[in-house]
Amino acid sequence: MSATVSFNVASAHGEQSVTLSYTRRGSGEPLLLLHGIGHHRQVWDPILPALAAERDVIAVDLPGCGESPALPDGMAHDLPTMNTVLAALFGALEIERPHVAGNSLGGLLALELARAQLVRSVTALSPAGFWNDVERRYAFTVLMTMRQIAQRMPLPVVERLARPAIGRTLLTSTIYARPGRRSPEAVVAETLALARAQGFSETLRSGRTVQFTDDIVGTPVTVAWGSRDRLLIPRQGVRAKSVIPRARLVRLPGCGHVPMNDDPALVARVVLDGSR
Repeated sequence: MSATVSFNVASAHGEQSVTLSYTRRGSGEPLLLLHGIGHHRQVWDPILPALAAERDVIAVDLPGCGESPALPDGMAHDLPTMNTVLAALFGALEIERPHVAGNSLGGLLALELARAQLVRSVTALSPAGFWNDVERRYAFTVLMTMRQIAQRMPLPVVERLARPAIGRTLLTSTIYARPGRRSPEAVVAETLALARAQGFSETLRSGRTVQFTDDIVGTPVTVAWGSRDRLLIPRQGVRAKSVIPRARLVRLPGCGHVPMNDDPALVARVVLDGSR
């Protein structure tokens, strides 16, 4: 089901009310799904049925993304605040130490939750934070360019481009290895999500100094990387493994930065295996 939840979060300005939109399906142990910057929860749709067959799946729109409003004034779109917000979300949804799977920014957030010992397991798909400075600047430049294009492109043009496979390739080949597999409706929706994401700029700014450097002990971690990731190049997965030596490192052949649509069966199996 699709729903919203509101809850209070402590901040430097006292308690603030945060509202998040989410989809919840299935039964079993709780599994929270976290998308990347400027994306929305529907990016998980290709693997949601397979996950919901074995888990109580909650796919959430992060603050300022999708249908979730930005955080209130005085609350930063940064990692410490997101950790606090997501921990409060667990209480609001009455889920204790869920499994978490995240992609890109969502993967980094999942690892941060594991570092704080708030989750049962983590599956991080091309997580942010394992870049060197050159790779980070490249990724941020690409993301800002994608955002500017999405904001400047009139909706009728987006809809026209999204109809043929070549148009979907032009719009989404940076994040998908097989963009022709994405439906026209999905491409239009995620282009609009990128253009309208209220938290995009502040989140990107806060990421300039982010580097994940701590080992995670006591929580099972899977790090998976698409072999055709053009945004965060696959060698960053090797760095992740060196930082978190106990992590299981999985290669996703033929997949891009957002692998759920490139190979749904493989990615669903990786997430389910990682959340046992």
